[in-house]
Amino acid sequence: MSVLVNKDSKIIVQGFTGSEGSFHAQQMIEYGTNVVGGVTPGKGGTKHLEKPVFNSVEEAVLKTGANTSIIFVPPAFAADAIMEAADAGIKVIIAITEGIPVADMMKAKPYIKERGATLIGPNCPGVITPGEAKVGIMPGFVFKKGRIGIVSKSGTLTYEAADQIAKAGLGVSTAIGIGGDPIIGTSTREAVELLMNDPETDAIVMIGEIGGSYEADAARWIRANGNKKPVVGFIAGQTAPPGRRMGHAGAIIGGADDTAAAKMRIMAENGINVAESPAEIGSLMAKVLGVVA
Repeated sequence: MSVLVNKDSKIIVQGFTGSEGSFHAQQMIEYGTNVVGGVTPGKGGTKHLEKPVFNSVEEAVLKTGANTSIIFVPPAFAADAIMEAADAGIKVIIAITEGIPVADMMKAKPYIKERGATLIGPNCPGVITPGEAKVGIMPGFVFKKGRIGIVSKSGTLTYEAADQIAKAGLGVSTAIGIGGDPIIGTSTREAVELLMNDPETDAIVMIGEIGGSYEADAARWIRANGNKKPVVGFIAGQTAPPGRRMGHAGAIIGGADDTAAAKMRIMAENGINVAESPAEIGSLMAKVLGVVA
């Protein structure tokens, strides 16, 4: 079992024939991901990367049985693409697009929830179950198969955590890059809950950053549910001054609990093992699990 994506996932690419969609679809196919086709309106009936192209997600689902979509559609049209996927019955939607207007996401998020779909992102690196499926833009070679789940707001730190886990002699069950926008489809708590319920995940790395309350909410949920699995946490932006956005659109300190120090304190108070630096993630996890790094 895995979380969200695996070797049985049937994936379509929205924005398939564009430069970003083409490049990353090729990488996904080379990794061994089961990409069954793509969608580019007006190019239906053609082939791209030796896969069929469809005019709509509905047609793609009908012809291929797709259940997962990855979106490389430009920001102005990406929320519509997300809603189109949910309408067509896609259950896992991964939106890579950065810069989707907040007003658009305010409409898209409840729309897909009503249809029972799970949205990862937007502005995220995607999801990977090593050795089975890479549905995103992450460098697949960094991820070694194992039993540690990763939840991260940051793409780069997802890769760093995976590398640290591998260097500690461990591996990754599923890594979920949830995205750093103010409105995202799946919160830190929701992603952590998926991994807590996964029998093939023994422990979790939870990476957050300044801004918002996602990490605090997740930490309190973990404690309220009995700290079932060990969690190692890290918060990026420890030197960020209040009021200044750092990288992601959602990474801005708006209150006392939004700072890195406050989030790290809350995590520690709720039984999470807090790493001071990303370089410590792997060794701390090995220590928590009692294995020799």
